[in-house]
Amino acid sequence: MKKILVSTALLAGVLSYAGGFRVSLQGVKQLAMAHTSAHAEDASVAFFNPAGMSFIPSKLSIVAGGFGASNKITFQNLNTLQSTQTDNPMGTPIYAAITYKPIDKLSVGFSFTTPFGSTIEWPNDWEGKEMVQKLELKSFYFQPMVSYKFNDWLAFGASYIYAKGKVDWDKAITQFGGQLNINDEKASGHGFGFGFYFRPDPKLDVSIAYRSAVDMKAKNGKATFNFPSSSIYPLLGLDPAKRTDDFTATLPLVEEYTVGLTYKITPKWLVSADFNYHGWERYSQLTLDFATAPIGNQADPTISVSPKNFRNSKTVRLGTQYAFTNMIYGRLGAYYDESPYSDENFIPETPSFNTFVVTGGLGFKLKQFGVDVAGGYAMPQARDVKNANLGFYGQAKATAFYLGLGLSYNPF
Repeated sequence: MKKILVSTALLAGVLSYAGGFRVSLQGVKQLAMAHTSAHAEDASVAFFNPAGMSFIPSKLSIVAGGFGASNKITFQNLNTLQSTQTDNPMGTPIYAAITYKPIDKLSVGFSFTTPFGSTIEWPNDWEGKEMVQKLELKSFYFQPMVSYKFNDWLAFGASYIYAKGKVDWDKAITQFGGQLNINDEKASGHGFGFGFYFRPDPKLDVSIAYRSAVDMKAKNGKATFNFPSSSIYPLLGLDPAKRTDDFTATLPLVEEYTVGLTYKITPKWLVSADFNYHGWERYSQLTLDFATAPIGNQADPTISVSPKNFRNSKTVRLGTQYAFTNMIYGRLGAYYDESPYSDENFIPETPSFNTFVVTGGLGFKLKQFGVDVAGGYAMPQARDVKNANLGFYGQAKATAFYLGLGLSYNPF
């Protein structure tokens, strides 16, 4: 059997979260401050930088939270003036983490997150149906980690990443009047992360972190074909009774570099800033290689290659927090997220936009317990779609918002 390379750009549609398909929703407190990272008050820092565990002011810390995320994309063909809107269900990213200090200088922890995942759903008969009708991704990151504190102001941490995922993608095959479903529920991959966390002054935290790319392996994928006539299946080398073709896959998830800092202007007021750099250029093309079905565009008819031409991108974040009392905290933030591709490479599987996002929230502390609420409103910039390779032209617009609730517990 040949190899199928399916970029995770097929697996999302999460413009509301980040440029490309990165889901930037791993901490409710962090989201309220533009999803900045240099916050070591509890175990939510673990995903952002494992070294931050060393500065949590508690021997044991537990956090959990979740989000409701809504987005809609509208595409208009400027020749026919016909508009099409997605009907996406609400996304529900979740996270949880626990950290523990067995000795003063050593911290261990575990983080569970869903950094890639959403569903985008276009009408079955829309003009881009050969590219995508519906696309669902579920992914889960499991990260055991350790951190060592060298002295009062410096720690180093590292994590191992085990990723699990599911993809379910529908598209039309108009040449046969049918539909193709690509499905795999057991994709997995491995990666790592590491970081340094500095506190050179009680007023200043600095976080430097790296998260590696993860190549997810789909070893038991199924491509299911649905045609109006049973006579078509033998033409594709398929059994009409089964209607399926096997595939394997390698799904590349991009690397990420982050530099963040938090400065306490006064005992009650702090500001935070982050710079993220995403290695999207790994996704240069999409290659589908089926075992027998000749629906490709290469000399070998079972192979389909589509250029994607993603480029590396940046995100800049700025957030602030003010302590109204020792129990109530107000938070605000804003960030700019850069799309990883140009108008000439716009694709409806992952409709990404250059996006301004404003965020805000409140935090409540009652002794060892904490409750955080946050929200964000995204303002994606409209795009002039000019994808000559796909013959896909028009204008794309989007709206997006999300809400989150997080809980924390630092018992001792």
